[in-house]
Amino acid sequence: MIDIAIPLFLVVCGIAVLLVKDLMSSIMIFSVYSLVMAIEWVRLNAVDVAITEAAVGAGISTVLFMVVLSRTKYVDEGKKPVSIPAFWLPLQ
Repeated sequence: MIDIAIPLFLVVCGIAVLLVKDLMSSIMIFSVYSLVMAIEWVRLNAVDVAITEAAVGAGISTVLFMVVLSRTKYVDEGKKPVSIPAFWLPLQ
């Protein structure tokens, strides 16, 4: 059961990161994704990779994203730039 639940949860988190409009929510979902991925690495007996994933993925990356988000300025919603969904960029 857990062998299906964890990969399914990781896929749902990955899609949610792409679709969520609020950047802080996206950062938190990404952090949860990294923590669950670290748990999966422990289940696969790759403890060294799990420690690295937890430290870099959930720790440093989350803090870095939050610092960058706190230093960015608010963009007016009246100006709607042309946005291309992130998942289409590699296909161009």
